Amino acid sequence: MLTKKIATLSGFITIMMIAITGCYKTSTIVVNPGSSITQTMSFKTDIIPLFTSSCAKAGCHVAGAKNPDLTEANAYKALVDGSYIKANDPESSVLMLWLTGKKSPVMPMGAGPDEKINAKIYAWIKQGAKNN
Repeated sequence: MLTKKIATLSGFITIMMIAITGCYKTSTIVVNPGSSITQTMSFKTDIIPLFTSSCAKAGCHVAGAKNPDLTEANAYKALVDGSYIKANDPESSVLMLWLTGKKSPVMPMGAGPDEKINAKIYAWIKQGAKNN
């Protein structure tokens, strides 16, 4: 009887170990990535190009695909209306949680956190997330 319980427990532990090792993130950034940026971030000239090159691609964050729509024409409204950003509070902004790996899936998808992207977006949100 004891042998059967040990075998069952061993099997359960083995299954749990396999399940746990299958759940992982690319990485998590703990340090505030944009805290050293002092120049004013512009949504149009600093943030939109990041979205265009890394996010607003076919099948990803474009009109009719995954939310939020990060195309130039729709990005700001989509971020604000969808509550993806909290002006002046990047640590609580869903967008930053995805970009830093604190929320899954880690973005950009397949690439994982990108310090340059994260620093600029963090600074932009910290500076008030203005549509400038």
